[in-house]
Amino acid sequence: MNKDTEISILNNMLPQIDEVLSKITTKHKKVSDMSTPSNQISKKMGYDYVEIGYMKHIANEEYPGWSWEIINTEVLGTEAFVVHGRLTYYVAGMKQIGDMVDSHRIQKQRDGGDFVDVGNDIKSANTDCMKKAFNMYLNIADDVYRNQVEDLELSDEQKNEILILAGDVSEERMEQVHDLIKEQAVNTANFNSSMRKLDRELLIKVGKETEKKNENTK
Repeated sequence: MNKDTEISILNNMLPQIDEVLSKITTKHKKVSDMSTPSNQISKKMGYDYVEIGYMKHIANEEYPGWSWEIINTEVLGTEAFVVHGRLTYYVAGMKQIGDMVDSHRIQKQRDGGDFVDVGNDIKSANTDCMKKAFNMYLNIADDVYRNQVEDLELSDEQKNEILILAGDVSEERMEQVHDLIKEQAVNTANFNSSMRKLDRELLIKVGKETEKKNENTK
């Protein structure tokens, strides 16, 4: 197969690729925007956390066919047990894989002697690693672990306001701003500064037009 044929095949596949990528993005955003029920949120040492049972439930509902594999384990002396796990999951028919490493401190009796329950520590290390992977790769409980992305899309009113101002500057500038809004390069985080920039551009335009008008009347 020559390069021209490969490029032709790729170009023909682009609409399908874009559709799949859009479905993947939509799925992750949907899960990230979910509100975790309050009865599934617990607190430990001042920090909120979610039980593994709830995260597995959401994974089963939103990412059916997922699996978890322990790739490697390591004992750090007598202090901690480390787990390297691998999450395999499917989104829009595409198989994806994400690795995660986490550890759990080995509990000892207060006098520094015997271990309390090594088996439970090993289990907890695996659970912690799995939960971290669920959150990192599947966006489960993003509201609890503070990983939700702020929606930066402009409101319809803001879009109209900035497009009208850009149109006063020039038709070309309005088209540029329209494209920037579509790409979210102009968003709620920089809306005010973008408006001020367009205000300055409009003042410069008006100043030049006034100067030219004055020259023509001389």
